[in-house]
Amino acid sequence: MELKVNGTSFTLDVPGEERLLWVLRDWLGLTGTKFGCGVGICGACTVHVNGAAVRSCLMPLAAVAGADIRTIEGLAATDAGGTVTLHPVQQAFIDHQVPQCGWCMSGQIMQAASFLAQNPQPSEEETVRAMSGNYCRCGCYVRIRQAVQQAAGMAGGEEVAT
Repeated sequence: MELKVNGTSFTLDVPGEERLLWVLRDWLGLTGTKFGCGVGICGACTVHVNGAAVRSCLMPLAAVAGADIRTIEGLAATDAGGTVTLHPVQQAFIDHQVPQCGWCMSGQIMQAASFLAQNPQPSEEETVRAMSGNYCRCGCYVRIRQAVQQAAGMAGGEEVAT
């Protein structure tokens, strides 16, 4: 099966019913995407498929063949000289010192990046609603909301890339 993950193409001999989460983690070594609940309710496993935030623990590999998949490892931009520029959401999460245990952070960041790409200047209420499906065991919801709102401002009204 052909997969395109973070801009790189892979040919894998993996059954189509295998979940995307396990292919990313076990076959490709991209362990930034976390296993949380396994039933799609916590959001720890959130990745982008064609720009949309999806729960990789529920996504069969066959459903994403040929799609553009982006994980937390591929969210920052790297220029030809090797300089890494963090995505505005990543920078805002650092600025607001959001992570505590860190388990949910990659999923939170991926959810926020997809949300802001579709709604670059959200209201506070829209932000809370968009992020409500991602759980944080440490209860960092206020800092998460503040970081997402900051990231929207960092984008300067422009669409945030996913």
